[in-house]
Amino acid sequence: MKTLSTLIFLLFFSLNFTLGQEIKRVEPEFWWIGMTNPNLQVLIYGENISDLSPSVDNEKINLQQVIRTQNPNYLFLKLKINKNASAGTFNIQFSKDEKVVKQYSYELREREEGSKQRKGFNNSDVIYLITPDRFANGNPDNDNIEGLRDKVNREKPGGRHGGDIQGVIDHLDYIEDMGFTSIWLNPVLENKMPDHSYHGYSTTDYYKVDPRFGNNKLYKKLSKKAHERGIKLIMDMIPNHCGSEHWWIKDPPTDDWVHYQDNYTNTNHRRTTLWDPHAAKTDKKQFSEGWFVRSMPDLNQDNPLLAKYLIQNSIWWVEYADLRGIRLDTYPYSGKEFMQKWSCRMMEEYPNLNIVGEEWTDNPAIISSWQKGKETRNNYKSCLPSLMDFPTQMAISSALTSEEGWDSGMIQLYRSLANDFVYPNPSNLVVFADNHDMSRFFTQVNEDLKLFKLGIIFTATTRGIPQYFYGTEILKANPDTDDHGVIRSDFPGGWPDDEKNAFTGKGISEKKKEAQSFMKKLLNWRKNEKVIHNGELTHFLPRNECYVYFRHNEEKTIMIALNKNAKEAAKIDTERYQECLKGNNSGTNVLTGERVEDLEELKINPKSAVIIELENNEQK
Repeated sequence: MKTLSTLIFLLFFSLNFTLGQEIKRVEPEFWWIGMTNPNLQVLIYGENISDLSPSVDNEKINLQQVIRTQNPNYLFLKLKINKNASAGTFNIQFSKDEKVVKQYSYELREREEGSKQRKGFNNSDVIYLITPDRFANGNPDNDNIEGLRDKVNREKPGGRHGGDIQGVIDHLDYIEDMGFTSIWLNPVLENKMPDHSYHGYSTTDYYKVDPRFGNNKLYKKLSKKAHERGIKLIMDMIPNHCGSEHWWIKDPPTDDWVHYQDNYTNTNHRRTTLWDPHAAKTDKKQFSEGWFVRSMPDLNQDNPLLAKYLIQNSIWWVEYADLRGIRLDTYPYSGKEFMQKWSCRMMEEYPNLNIVGEEWTDNPAIISSWQKGKETRNNYKSCLPSLMDFPTQMAISSALTSEEGWDSGMIQLYRSLANDFVYPNPSNLVVFADNHDMSRFFTQVNEDLKLFKLGIIFTATTRGIPQYFYGTEILKANPDTDDHGVIRSDFPGGWPDDEKNAFTGKGISEKKKEAQSFMKKLLNWRKNEKVIHNGELTHFLPRNECYVYFRHNEEKTIMIALNKNAKEAAKIDTERYQECLKGNNSGTNVLTGERVEDLEELKINPKSAVIIELENNEQK
């Protein structure tokens, strides 16, 4: 008996000595059958794992290539999943001296019906941008997690405040009631950083939701619960950089996994260099390869193993969490070639998904060059459907706060939309007044409620897909500071001990309630107005600080007039707008519910607007 125990012990010791430590990571952990592209790259990570020879025991799964890198702790397996493969598991076997010493059971799942044809967010939607750490704390038990150094401290603007995914689930009724139909969450993946981890932009595990937000299953539950209410979930993804505490950085697969791996160099942030025909190569290189900040190492997407990893990770999350959209952070920083591969591979797998890229510039020529369908000078073919409309965002606050002049004031709104000719699809741009990286819109318009309403009306009724930052509806502001921790301050009522509650109205000022009620009415009206979603836009040169435009299709015409003048009412010149009015002279004011009997006598009060649903003369 003693001899048998000894033999068993020696065998166990031998196997583990051969393998070293247990397999620490297999990424992706599982995959699906029936994908458009049958090829799959599997990363295997474990101590000295490259000493072993892998194989698979399923004839419908072809192991086409085994890649070893300079780091013996990695293996990359190139698999091809045959069309007739079935859902279930197969074994990846690891051999030493022709003996199997370890095996891993890999799972292939069945895709949800209609997964490939899923429809993404579109013009009928209104996006609600949420910083989850600052919205609502649905589970105080996960506020502090052992092994994660950044602890909850609501007194610290840059600290973690405890908001989580459960908090968003708990308030889906509020989001739905307000008229929002899509949710964009700032990143929720693990950020194992020592401080300022709350914002989520320093990923340390691309396949794991940060436990202080919840877990993967809870994120999937949020998606399901949202969809049940007709609300789409948009994931914020970051292929350009990771956090400095990512396990890759501690033990990189290759010596070129990260740009400037041993010699920190910051990006110059000059995004124009990618399109500038005169740009120096050194400037282009520093832009694309320099680090965003010191705590965010810049990933080298020219490495084919890393490029494949990042693309697969994006597909994995869409499939796993039933996503209906992606917001791609710092889109140009990853480089033109990789973003072309990434966007085209995503759209190959999900042709009706919507993806919006962040290109922060006031130059529409640059933004348009990233959009699918654009003919560029160097024949660059992007597959990216949508972009954030930063030029229009910059025009909104400036138009509303600048003195009227030849090139300033309301003409800036007109001029921004006049540039739509450069875009392949301007109607698929995301239009917004603010987001998580800039001053609150109420602050931008000098805390003037009337100007605030003009900006909200414009973003809700112009072409494109409107997006609003959480708390915009209650006039959140950041006076005298541009600290992001203040800009992303807590939503009142998201914590049990909050004295004020914007979800219920408790303790909220009448001014904030007015703004909230105004947005709720406007967005719920927009929800069912197809002419606002997809109708043509015709606008007229501003006069006397008044900007008038129409949304129209064969069935309906809506007139929107924004009067910025602080002293004088604007009088509608019916004759000037006849090409859109077409003799219609009456309608209903959406904002007040009042009938308008005679547009010739319509006056718009100072710093106010009208939205008129015109009555067709044939219907009268």
